[in-house]
Amino acid sequence: MRILSLFLTLVLTPALALAAEGMWTLDNLPRNALQKNFGFEPEPDWVRQVQRASVRLAAGCSGSFVSPEGLVLTNHHCLWTCIEQLSSADENLLQDGFYAAGREAERQCPNVELNQLMATSDVTAEVSSVPAGDARRAAMSRIEQACVDGDDSVRCDVVTLYHGGRYHLYRYKRYDDVRLVWSPELKASFFGGDPDNFNFPRYVLDASFLRAYENGTPAATPDHFNWNAAGAEEEELVFVTGHPGTTQRLLTVAQLQLRRDLTLLDRLLYVAELRGMLNQYASRGDEQARYAQSEILRIENTYKVLRGQLQALQDPAVFAFKQREEQALRDWVQAAPARIAEYGQAWDRIAQAQEQYRAMHQRYAMIEGGRGFQSRLFSLARALVRAGTERTLPSEERMREYRETALQSLERSVLSPAPIYSEYEEQKLAWSLTKLREVLGTDDPFVQQVFAEYGPETLARKLVRDTRLFDVDYRRSLWEGGAEAVAAADDPMIQLARRIDGEARALYERYENEVETVETENQQLIARVLFELEGTDTYPDATLTLRLSYGQVRGWREGEREIPPFTELAGAYRRHTGNPPYALSERWLAEKDALNLQQRMNMVTTHDIIGGNSGSPMINRDAEVVGLIFDGNIHSLGGAYWYDERLNRAVSVHAGFIAEALRSVYNADALLEELGLQRRSH
Repeated sequence: MRILSLFLTLVLTPALALAAEGMWTLDNLPRNALQKNFGFEPEPDWVRQVQRASVRLAAGCSGSFVSPEGLVLTNHHCLWTCIEQLSSADENLLQDGFYAAGREAERQCPNVELNQLMATSDVTAEVSSVPAGDARRAAMSRIEQACVDGDDSVRCDVVTLYHGGRYHLYRYKRYDDVRLVWSPELKASFFGGDPDNFNFPRYVLDASFLRAYENGTPAATPDHFNWNAAGAEEEELVFVTGHPGTTQRLLTVAQLQLRRDLTLLDRLLYVAELRGMLNQYASRGDEQARYAQSEILRIENTYKVLRGQLQALQDPAVFAFKQREEQALRDWVQAAPARIAEYGQAWDRIAQAQEQYRAMHQRYAMIEGGRGFQSRLFSLARALVRAGTERTLPSEERMREYRETALQSLERSVLSPAPIYSEYEEQKLAWSLTKLREVLGTDDPFVQQVFAEYGPETLARKLVRDTRLFDVDYRRSLWEGGAEAVAAADDPMIQLARRIDGEARALYERYENEVETVETENQQLIARVLFELEGTDTYPDATLTLRLSYGQVRGWREGEREIPPFTELAGAYRRHTGNPPYALSERWLAEKDALNLQQRMNMVTTHDIIGGNSGSPMINRDAEVVGLIFDGNIHSLGGAYWYDERLNRAVSVHAGFIAEALRSVYNADALLEELGLQRRSH
């Protein structure tokens, strides 16, 4: 949040300079700053190309079209689940990599959906005229449904910006036939493993290619980015266009305190125990390791992110900065009676809502949040139970994820043919049921309702072994049969989901009414304060929607050391020890002499990014791909709450390195030709 010192008499310390801060919506780019500092004016055609060439992976990553035939560039780590689902005991694509030399060999990812933003419109007046809460959510649902208008290829979302200061309608083109084209082996894409994660220097090939299909043929994508293997030079202006997931820079001090003192710490401890359980399970054998590998990788990343965010909020200097920032706003409100009457209670009401959530947090997290039921099978059961009930209601009265505009994606997930491993399901469910009993207590009526005469391991075994939800046809019969079929089902997992849904829904509704609605109403008031001061000269918090960040290729100073902005391929071979996680694969060792060891490999830039930006293209002034965002440095973990240009760095794969790998290691001639790049000379 950028608050003008002219109005707020707030002096930002050098340690928290906000010079290049911002995740900007494309209709509100920082044109004055770009023109003044770089002499760059984003023309309408440039903005349109950026919008149409950028895509969102609906599960929470970014990507971009890089050819006129639906070819999509994204991160390897964004596709771990897809790659694991396409693997088998005889073909471990995560470990060995994959390349489809022809279109017929491309493999459909079971659960990947791409969203291409086609248009946005301001619906603030229409939404804000309705009281916050159920009525407003219903109004948003009606707007979305009218936008989709029964077209399965369209997705529409009403997006809340500035915490309710603005509401925009985003209209997307949906691609649900998405196929894997190329992915490297894990030893290349995640070289250095968790020890190197959120650090720099890095030496990874965290890149993969997908292809979007329409009606069984590659999608026509005339709006795409061309490839520039030369990359970008130090201090060059470059842009990141992607879909940052969630930032919390506009939250109040009370909201940040709750995260610091309760929710972050609690989730961190839970994730730490989950990580330990998964690693122990994976150590049992090769198949167990394959089942758990993609989830372990995600959990390790989550743990590091949470730890970094918690450490950021525990920094007294930075938290004091957030307190001064808020106090300056409140002082400005208190300076005029009219402002006091309109805005004066907003912060206190939000603080009261935090206390309401504090009282219900553990119960909400375990029951409605699903911590007590860590199982894909249970998630399917809950979705089927709730879909059956919710679809009997008008769309605008349903839980948001069951409204008409969301049903197609939900149905696709419920009916996915992706494999489900029974032993792995038993392990996770037994562990989480143990946590449920531990947290809520043996004598809790809900716990007694769940367990009856069983213990966690026995109950998990019975549920997993007796359920029919492994069978896609059975799931389809329940989906199509609706509430009546679900009510008649004798499946134990379905029966469990039905049995606990009353309390889970009560928690859902209590959270909506006592926390979410109160926050929304009062954050909207605070947003109006900011608008009075700044208008739209600032940017909204991230919302997993398309944003553009600008920055420069630049290293940073770490203590007494200067960290240069580039790594080179030779450094990966120097870092290779032969032992995980610093072990290059055999193919990379075999092709060492064929490679240009001076090729730039990874690089850092000053871009303001967050989770969700993974897979974002980095482009130059000519809208050419020069890099691929995959990470941030350790200082970027505080980016959920603020941005510090001195230290925060985005980490990307150099476009030239991807080209060199395709050419000299993977012999991916068809891909090189499609990208307009030179093949390997044979």
